[in-house]
Amino acid sequence: MTRIDDLRTKARLLFDAAITAADPARAVRRGLAQSSLPPQEPGGRTFLIAIGKAAPAMLAEAMKAIPDADAALAVTHHENDTTVQGAEILRAGHPIPDEAGARAAQRVMELLAQAGEDDRVVALISGGGSALLPAPLPGVSLTEKARLNDLLLSAGLDIVQVNLVRQQVSLLKGGGFVRLAAPAPVNAYLLSDVIGDDLRAIASGPTVSPIGTASEAIATLKTAGIWSSVPASIRRHLETVQNQDLAPLPDATNTLVGSNRLSLEAMEQEAHRLDLTPRIVTDALTGDVQDAARKVLSELIARPEPTALLFGGETTVKLTGTGRGGRNQELALRVASQAPEITATWVFLSGGTDGRDGPTDAAGGLVDAGTLPRIKAAGQDVHRLLANNDSYAALAAAGDLLMTRATGTNVADVQVLLIAP
Repeated sequence: MTRIDDLRTKARLLFDAAITAADPARAVRRGLAQSSLPPQEPGGRTFLIAIGKAAPAMLAEAMKAIPDADAALAVTHHENDTTVQGAEILRAGHPIPDEAGARAAQRVMELLAQAGEDDRVVALISGGGSALLPAPLPGVSLTEKARLNDLLLSAGLDIVQVNLVRQQVSLLKGGGFVRLAAPAPVNAYLLSDVIGDDLRAIASGPTVSPIGTASEAIATLKTAGIWSSVPASIRRHLETVQNQDLAPLPDATNTLVGSNRLSLEAMEQEAHRLDLTPRIVTDALTGDVQDAARKVLSELIARPEPTALLFGGETTVKLTGTGRGGRNQELALRVASQAPEITATWVFLSGGTDGRDGPTDAAGGLVDAGTLPRIKAAGQDVHRLLANNDSYAALAAAGDLLMTRATGTNVADVQVLLIAP
């Protein structure tokens, strides 16, 4: 095995350690031990509702602890084919909402409407839940909601900004889930895909208060330069309610059970096991992928000694082309394209812990100094592909796509930079 092959293998092992640490079953066990459920009222019922990319795995673990639940429902994305015995599993579109998601949202609302004051609702929330449960307000169509979602994802906004806007046009987001469940108490266990673990932003905060107001949503859309492109029905709604105050949110108990930071710490432990010298650089690698690539390269230039540098976060891509890819693929490709003069032996991995990067079947990219020559040998121009946001085609030509299939979890993205002398 060459030195590069050895580093690539170790980078993948570190990535796998991050996935293992974010295992949804472990997360739910942690959460139930940390924050136990209230006792069952005589004659009361228990509703288990899981939402997100990790929903089936979280639900399966919760059903072990609560085997006599009266209802058990999971809503996850189409690519997650996990089944859970005794549970209802619905699948929907992600990242773009679809009709299946609208039907799933209706089913969730039907269950919540059945809950009474002697019942209890257990919510199991993970990343992706926002797109999976489109429940537009009256007067807003699913097509218009999908158009808004597409605009937000293409504008380079971070997840908090995206969810701030999404919450304003949904019956379930921004605490809507809790309002619909009332008077039944809600206990929520959340697996965070949000940097900083703001519970209001995870799946657009169905069990917590909104991130902001309609006025702030309008300002965000205008600052991003997309206000005039937002469907008229949504603009009318935001302008109508921008000065209205919402009633206080009913009480709910929210417990964070997994996060990006925990996965980074697991990677650090695995790096020690592999006789690497690790350092967590940041758990907040955010912003545009071009800026993120420069941050990674600055570490590569400054630290030529053998080391394992670990990053976590969630970057954004402002789309200017028509190609295919995702933030992790583009970040990996930009690092490779800007590092040809660096003499150290290095590899760089950037991957989404859910196993899916943008609208592709890849989790991200795993690149090294040979990436650009391999792309050129395949007859492709890396700069042209980058300009077209076609990182998938570039990395496929190099054989550098990070492929995992759906992992069943989601705690945002992780990056590994390994340097050898």
